Amino acid sequence: MRSNDSNQCVIAHGSAISGKIMHVPNRLRVLVASPLGHVVAGPLQGALEQAVVTVATSEDEFTRSVAGHVRFDVVVADLIWNRPDLEWHFDGLDAIDALNKHDRQAPVILATQGHGLEHDHLDEARLRDEVAGVIAKADGFATLMSAVRAVALGQGLAEKPGTPRRAPLYELFTGQRGHTAGRLAGAIASGHASDGASLARAAKVSPNTANKVTSHYLGPIISERGEEPASSPMTQAAVYRWCGLHARYLISWCRRNGHSDVLGLMPS
Repeated sequence: MRSNDSNQCVIAHGSAISGKIMHVPNRLRVLVASPLGHVVAGPLQGALEQAVVTVATSEDEFTRSVAGHVRFDVVVADLIWNRPDLEWHFDGLDAIDALNKHDRQAPVILATQGHGLEHDHLDEARLRDEVAGVIAKADGFATLMSAVRAVALGQGLAEKPGTPRRAPLYELFTGQRGHTAGRLAGAIASGHASDGASLARAAKVSPNTANKVTSHYLGPIISERGEEPASSPMTQAAVYRWCGLHARYLISWCRRNGHSDVLGLMPS
């Protein structure tokens, strides 16, 4: 594994990974970003000889861990942060962007809960070069340990998500039209729009643009993804309902792509 900082050390070629303890000379640096990170930090520290395991249980702790410090060799982050005060404000994709923002890029392993709310996030994760792999929390500590070992040695993981069932929103929200669609969707998903007039105000677009949310912006995206209503025409109500179903990702996307102004005050 390459070193990205002059004082960050390289794992020696031929390091044993089959035994209980992984012999890592010169201190492998691992960041565990999760509200329950301390649960696995101890066992991880014990299994990685001489490793330094840092835990971040909030966005502020994550920022303090990476900003101005030597970069980590491996970052393990929850894809969805399952804590009431965090779930609408920070997730594993935010963690990736924070690493890039502070010029502390590192291979990231994303840990999933295994529920449907993660699908849109996983679709983006599949397309992000920073993601080394995805593991399921339900698979237990052995899977986490194997993943950290593999990534630390520069090996990929087979668990990175495959081809999505639908066109990823991450790809559809590109270009000027895509970003406008994303802004409209975020304003609706955050609960700050109930009709064309309030949508125009929340998304800071013209009334004409807001009135085209069904015909030109979100309606075509919903249809392309095969999520249009089965037995009724595409209506404004159907678009608003769709935004509610995808709210976690839509809010995350706006937050991470310079459109947080459409979200207003989110619950905390």
